[in-house]
Amino acid sequence: MSYAMSLALQAAVFARLTADAALGDLVGTAVFDALPPGDVPTLYVALGTEKVTDASDGSGAGAVHEFTVSVVTDRAGFASAKGAAAAVSDALLGATLPLSRGRVIGFRFHKAAAARVGTGDTRRIDLIFRARVSDD
Repeated sequence: MSYAMSLALQAAVFARLTADAALGDLVGTAVFDALPPGDVPTLYVALGTEKVTDASDGSGAGAVHEFTVSVVTDRAGFASAKGAAAAVSDALLGATLPLSRGRVIGFRFHKAAAARVGTGDTRRIDLIFRARVSDD
């Protein structure tokens, strides 16, 4: 197994999301690796958790990264969050993700969950993607 491509994959995902015009039309520059201090925008995208499992084989080291991209809003209803979630999905699934180390040999949407957060008006959609990477 190799966790060595984790940072490269995260950087590629972040770069792809911040460069996507359709997503930018919806959230502006509000794509975060870590939330900024203070007030956050009313609609934003944040990179989230990651689980990695071994996918090494006879050709070398590899891993499957299951990672979350979250869309969060305090706007009424789920419409704006679902629009941004669709843009995230379109941006990632339609893209080549060049890595600074290794390469992506498989990439797909796995699942999503949409829910209200707590008792307030915050809504969150967690999109989970799987990327298989090879360290060659």
